[in-house]
Amino acid sequence: MIRSILLGLSAATAAGILFVNLYNSLVDAPNWGADIPNSLVAARHYFTVANPGNFFRIISPVNQVLALITVILCWKSGNLRYIALGSLVLAVLADVFTFGYFYPRNEILFVAPIETTANVVQLAWQEWSTMNWLRSTLCATNAVLAFMVLIATSKKTTGY
Repeated sequence: MIRSILLGLSAATAAGILFVNLYNSLVDAPNWGADIPNSLVAARHYFTVANPGNFFRIISPVNQVLALITVILCWKSGNLRYIALGSLVLAVLADVFTFGYFYPRNEILFVAPIETTANVVQLAWQEWSTMNWLRSTLCATNAVLAFMVLIATSKKTTGY
């Protein structure tokens, strides 16, 4: 029972990260770039209390811990361990990508003086917007693998 709950939490957390990331691409990013620099000034004012990072800084590590627990729980389950391991690797890779690629652009968009050359800010927004779809692909694959593990283990448990 606890195993099923942990595997379900792993899949749900991975899916949650995916959908928040998609929201950022479909709603937030277009607003940020609508009228640079004015739209970024508005976003900076909006983000004075909290921003998407507040969500991701909590949920991404939780996702990784749950993915690691999934690997441990599935270690003796033959090939299922490799699917669980793939989910863990993708969860970690998405965060590595975030730190290496997105944090520098977040700095330009939301922290650095807005008087920076308009071309630099525009380019940072375009790069952020484009590459977030790649990050969403990593998150989607992570979620699919997590659900595959959940479904496969529930079939073994219930026989369906």
